[in-house]
Amino acid sequence: MEFHRSDSSSPSSSMPTPNAADPKKPATDPMHSWWESVSKARSRIHALAAILPSSSHDPLSSLADSDRPALSLLSSPTAYAAVSASLSGSHSDPLCHWLYDTFLSTDPHLRLVVLSFVPLLAGLYLSRIHSPEPPSLAGFEAVLLALYAAETRSRNGKPLLVTIPDLSQPSIYHAPLRKPQSLSPPSVGLISPPLEPQLGVKSTKRPAIVGVALHSFFSQISHMPAWSKLDFCQFAAAWAGAAPCPCRNQFDDAPIPDHTQIHDAKGDRIPLPWEILQPALRILGHCLLGPLNSPDVKDAASFAVRCLYARASHDLVPQAILATRSLIQLDVRTTEAAKANAGSNSNANTPTKVKKPEILLVSK
Repeated sequence: MEFHRSDSSSPSSSMPTPNAADPKKPATDPMHSWWESVSKARSRIHALAAILPSSSHDPLSSLADSDRPALSLLSSPTAYAAVSASLSGSHSDPLCHWLYDTFLSTDPHLRLVVLSFVPLLAGLYLSRIHSPEPPSLAGFEAVLLALYAAETRSRNGKPLLVTIPDLSQPSIYHAPLRKPQSLSPPSVGLISPPLEPQLGVKSTKRPAIVGVALHSFFSQISHMPAWSKLDFCQFAAAWAGAAPCPCRNQFDDAPIPDHTQIHDAKGDRIPLPWEILQPALRILGHCLLGPLNSPDVKDAASFAVRCLYARASHDLVPQAILATRSLIQLDVRTTEAAKANAGSNSNANTPTKVKKPEILLVSK
């Protein structure tokens, strides 16, 4: 299922471009490319303002007037909240049409804007599709299929692989001076198999399609705003089931306060196949350990990882238990190191009494 683009050709499309009018100019004019990108972003922002409540018009208009409108939209919590409050996911949802058309644009900053809504799209879609009477979510599925198709073309029929370091060598960064006679081939791990084109979201292909969307979000996560990461952490905790469980605090000296996160959890407990859980854990790993993340994001990720560990322990999924347990241990060690550094810094800054200079008496 896909939307039909609403962009119509205009008389200006038949006009000669500046390069065609002036053959002396280079094939790609940076100034022309910049202005074309700004014009396209402003057009998409005005289109978004037209389908949102009137209270959002003034903030969005100010974003469109900025020098970098797409990045201003990406970093606007007001715009994100307005879209979040109005998104339904049905086939007739104008916001899904807007997200679909915006992602099909070639502007990389506009694509980042769409990717910032992936946690919200995936979270609402998975929570609603597994409800007893799921509504029509064709709008969500069209956007997810657009993300999946783009990643399929990008991978070009190849799997995602990772080379595992050989721990038998003295260093993973330097080759030994005396190479052994027989070199074993490097170990290669499979992150994702080759992707097959999909024309619709079947129940058997749903985890793979949603997982690819989450992978696309993770691949650009350093550009994603904090509220987008926070949304994902809260959805992940809800997917795991945020009910109190003793094994959630198995690796902590003191129980982690969870009342705030439980009230902020979004969605319901859902099936978590590895196609969804693997990219989810990679996202949570960044939210948990990324040095530039806000404390709210790190706390929400810490809570979500412990919820997923409890879920994996109850479901007896070995690879999920190992992955979540490793993230928890990294979180514990990072927290302990931060506390130790804070203690040493406070001791270093504590004023001490100045000692009087020693006077040595020497007899002649």
